[in-house]
Formats: sequence, structure tokens, C-alpha cells
Amino acid sequence: MNAFPERFDLKSLLAPHAWKCMGLSSLVILLDQWSKFSILAHFVYAESEPVLPFFNLVRVHNTGVAFSFLASDAGWQRWFFTTLGVGASFLMYRLIYLNKDQPLFCWALALISGGALGNVLDRLLHGYVVDFLDFYWQNWHFAAFNLADAAITLGATLLVVYEVLRSRELSKASKETP
Repeated sequence: MNAFPERFDLKSLLAPHAWKCMGLSSLVILLDQWSKFSILAHFVYAESEPVLPFFNLVRVHNTGVAFSFLASDAGWQRWFFTTLGVGASFLMYRLIYLNKDQPLFCWALALISGGALGNVLDRLLHGYVVDFLDFYWQNWHFAAFNLADAAITLGATLLVVYEVLRSRELSKASKETP
């Protein structure tokens, strides 16, 4: 007799693919936090160091979300986006578990959840997200971002690629069905 209910499949939970996705998420969090720790240790607020003719390392703090949206609000956004990031990550880990047969989808969610939790840690530890990658062209600067943001963007791009490939497969299958 199985000690677990039938809908809980321990073997599937321990499948290497799910653990690899969790490992990727963890790697994103570790690299993100290490890079932010380095910036906090070596730069003062708003300090900038040129690296390439189009790229600086800079220390900025973002109390809002992407592109500093809501940064000037009264502080509610810290807890709202912390809760949202944790909740969304749990949902993504559940989706990884349920869709182990869709590796591209799972890798995308692993990157997004790792990035989200990296920024959640910043909000919990500092009350803001540390951004430090500053790309620019002449006098125009793209919004500074961090490794967590890059992982989220890469994950979202992979989700779009996954969906395009999936819709092509569905379209092809529907044309082949009489």
C-alpha cells in the first residue's frame, strides 16, 4: 500500500528535470545576490564606473518595479511586490512540477522565478532592489537593471519562443488530422 495519496507522485517530484530547474533557479538567485553584494561593498549610492563605451557599472536603488515604476509611492509597493514575487514563484514551481515533459517551458519558469526571488530578497534585506547594469548610447541610458532582471527577461523570451513553437505544432497537428 502506498503511503502517499494517488495524486501525489513522489517519483515525479524527484525527477531529475524538476531538480535541475530548481538548481537553475537557485543559481540565478546566488549569482544575483553575489553581484549585488559586490556592488554594495564597492560602490556608494549613484557611483558609476565606465567599463565599455556603452556600458557602466552603477549603484542605484529601485523601490518600485521595472523602470522605477511606482518608486515614488509611500512604501506599500515593497510588501506588495515581495508577496507577489513569492506567490508567483510558488505558482511557477508548481507549473514546473506539472509540466516536466515541456523542458523549454520549465527552464523559462525557472529563470523567471529565480529572478523574481532574487529581487524579493533585495526588498526584504534592503527595502529596495539594487540595480547596477547601465547600458547607454551617447546621452541616452536604458534603465539600470541587475542579473535577476536579466534572468526574468530571458525567461520571458523563452516563454514566447515556447508558445510560438507550441502553436506551430498545434497548427501542424490540426492540418494533419482529417
